[in-house]
Amino acid sequence: MPNEILSRGVTRRTVLGGMAGVAALSIAGRVSAAAGGEAPALAQLVKDGKLPPLAERLPKKPMVVTPYEKVGTYGGSLRRGLRGSSDHNGILRMVGNQSLVRWNLDFTAVQPNLAERWEVSDDATQFTFHLIEGVRWSDGHPFTSDDIVFAIEDCVKNTELYSSTPAQLAVAGKPVTVEKIDDYTVKFTFAAANALYLENLATPLGQHPTLFPKHYCSQFLPKYNPNIEADAKKAGVTSWTELFRSRCGDIEIPTRWGNVDKPTLDPWVVKEPYVGGATRVVMTRNPYFWQVDTAGNQLPYIDEINFGISQDVESLMLNVISGKIDIQERHISVLANKPTLSQNMQKGDYRLLTLVPSASQQCQIYFNITHKDPAMRKMFADKTFRQALSIGINRPELIDIVYFGQSEPYQAGPRPTHPWYHEKYARQFTEYDADKAGAMLDQAGYKKGGDGFRLRPDGQKVFFSIDVIPTLYPDLVDALELVKTHWAQIGIDMKVNTIERALYYTRGDDNAHDAQVWPGPGGLDPMLDPRDFFAFHPQGSRYAIPWTLWYTSNGARGEEPPESQKKRMKLFDEARSTADLDKRGAIMKQIFDIAAEEFETVGLCLAVGGFGIIRNNLRNVPEKEPDSWSWPNPGPAMPQQFTFTS
Repeated sequence: MPNEILSRGVTRRTVLGGMAGVAALSIAGRVSAAAGGEAPALAQLVKDGKLPPLAERLPKKPMVVTPYEKVGTYGGSLRRGLRGSSDHNGILRMVGNQSLVRWNLDFTAVQPNLAERWEVSDDATQFTFHLIEGVRWSDGHPFTSDDIVFAIEDCVKNTELYSSTPAQLAVAGKPVTVEKIDDYTVKFTFAAANALYLENLATPLGQHPTLFPKHYCSQFLPKYNPNIEADAKKAGVTSWTELFRSRCGDIEIPTRWGNVDKPTLDPWVVKEPYVGGATRVVMTRNPYFWQVDTAGNQLPYIDEINFGISQDVESLMLNVISGKIDIQERHISVLANKPTLSQNMQKGDYRLLTLVPSASQQCQIYFNITHKDPAMRKMFADKTFRQALSIGINRPELIDIVYFGQSEPYQAGPRPTHPWYHEKYARQFTEYDADKAGAMLDQAGYKKGGDGFRLRPDGQKVFFSIDVIPTLYPDLVDALELVKTHWAQIGIDMKVNTIERALYYTRGDDNAHDAQVWPGPGGLDPMLDPRDFFAFHPQGSRYAIPWTLWYTSNGARGEEPPESQKKRMKLFDEARSTADLDKRGAIMKQIFDIAAEEFETVGLCLAVGGFGIIRNNLRNVPEKEPDSWSWPNPGPAMPQQFTFTS
């Protein structure tokens, strides 16, 4: 299959996000490092004595990547766009897909990567990874199991650096233990079964914790550097923790693109960093990159990547249609842009890229059921109130106007094509009936006042705002403006509160919001992102942030949730400890049953497929890809094998 290592031993995920079993994986069919070539610029550096020969830079048995179309040619600068000063994930999706494992192109199986094979214990508590021998960091230093032990034991689990261990690395309230078996073998031991660990490890949040090179990052930790506080002061920062993050990056938000000195395992290394005031980010070929094509040629083919920084979507769109961008889907994948992009294909000399959504919902409304105001909390916690507002939305009109008729009414849960599709959870309360909605509100005690708007039982007007980020999801603003008119017809006054992204997160994290919207995940990967099914994610389950904190802290923080939530939390912990897919599916059905009954969030319509552009001279690029944060497109399509034809 295109873009896969020459190995057929993989752990199956299927579309469910699970494993069919636990088994050792191996890589076969490796080629000799001496059999292929290298980029001309690197060959010249070798000739000049400034770089070791290719055979000394590659593993003896490097990972082999099958090009999507054909063996490529070296050269060229790939142009891609970023938005503003905080679009770090735009770089990650293109470059940062190097970890122990990775997804295959179809988002159906976990593949070997830096780990050429692994074993998983029968109870899914121990994962033993065997690393490719001879991989080197971009500065030429060997990559070994010492780096992984350091990254997790010394960095990620350091409570001075991070308040808690990432969810992917903790089970039953206890963090993983990582131990070195030998230079190229490392064992992860969890306190309880963690059957989803390989899938989580293939996602960005699973990859980040393994990105700390010990030989470089150890100088920023007190354990290894007794003069660290003096070094921090000399660097102009307030603490060693701030210095560490600025030099080595963060486990959640990858600030690693701002430091040109930090060694990496990526195909390209930072030349011009992503810092305040920058107009572009430039990355150049990693001379020690550890992958080759089927002819033994060292990857990547492309010399450099130039990320131009646009301050608005309009500027980015102008660059696309004028042929100044080689591949782009991020920020332009809005249905309103598709006619313009389609009409300018010849002018821009590009073809369209199709994105298959893994999300469930295009726009999920999260009423804050744990609101700080007791009266607002009581109103949002009223299930009849939420049901009435749901059937008070004219979804067919909204879909026609905002989404050009390319969707269907939907609440939440796996997509219709998914084996775990739940009819009631997905479809209930999606029929438009303003009269019925009004009658339900009357019966629940929300009577209309003299101005036609409803009053709460305490006599105060029913009014709330819904936070939305216009620069990130402009279609959600349009959708909410229509919802506002629909609700006004049944006597509900609502404000569409357009705010910037940092404030959106701050309000949510502080539990200071009335309601917020976000695309609902879990359409094709319900096990990897169940935030809508129960209060799972502190930044995702916006209807009950205090409940998520209770869950993620094992009861140490936040607010104890009701029994229906606790039951789902317990069921999910059971599901992600279950390797058998049939048994896992049966457990997840119980979660969907409860979520459907509780009806905590309101969805508008099924997530709409996205799109992007690919310049016609850029080849080896799949023209249809999954669209998911868990499958951080286009990274799993392996841009290191993208190539220019002219």
